Amino acid sequence: MKVALLEELLAARAARRPVVRLTWLEGGRERLVDATAGDLSSTLRERVGEAIRSDRGELVASADGPVFVHPLNPPLRLAIVGAVHIAQRLSSLARDLGYAVSVIDPRRGFLTEARFPDVEQSHEWPDAALESFDLDARTAVVTLSHDAKIDEPALAVALRSGCFYVGALGSRRTQERRRERLREAGLGEEELARIHGPVGLDLGARSPAEIALSIAAEMTATLRAQG
Repeated sequence: MKVALLEELLAARAARRPVVRLTWLEGGRERLVDATAGDLSSTLRERVGEAIRSDRGELVASADGPVFVHPLNPPLRLAIVGAVHIAQRLSSLARDLGYAVSVIDPRRGFLTEARFPDVEQSHEWPDAALESFDLDARTAVVTLSHDAKIDEPALAVALRSGCFYVGALGSRRTQERRRERLREAGLGEEELARIHGPVGLDLGARSPAEIALSIAAEMTATLRAQG
């Protein structure tokens, strides 16, 4: 990789901007593009978008010969609000799926190194913590505390951001009461519709481990369906 291309890639990584490296096999020409590149053929532009969504590279035929499409996405991140038992299971599972995990809970008795080893921790109030998180299209937020004064400020920040997934623990009745309070806080119907709640795919999950699995599955389905 040439120095100029490497510098361009490092700038994109610092900005957490998904890009794709195109390599023309005949001649070895390289170029970094994103999903908005307007000077590509419709087929190549489509494959660039698909590579970003799927995190998979592929060889694509073009008028200038075969092109290898290599996605260079920012790392996935997961912010979990509420250091409960489900969060312990979800943080471990998410790390295995490639997420950098942060757990946020102002209750220091819940969020400890013993309960959450090797996970970034924040004892700030969740809305303040998430405001500094720079939520983007490679970030998921899941609220699990089941405490309105902790979960709802975090949801308000997440729903106004570009994060790809927002999940909230709670029954359907809890979700409706929560949505009403968020409406009163100024959120619109389009923003509220982004909440995955009750959180997770309907697997009939009961234990913390099963609920964590259902959440991770729904996050994955949402991530891969983007675009």
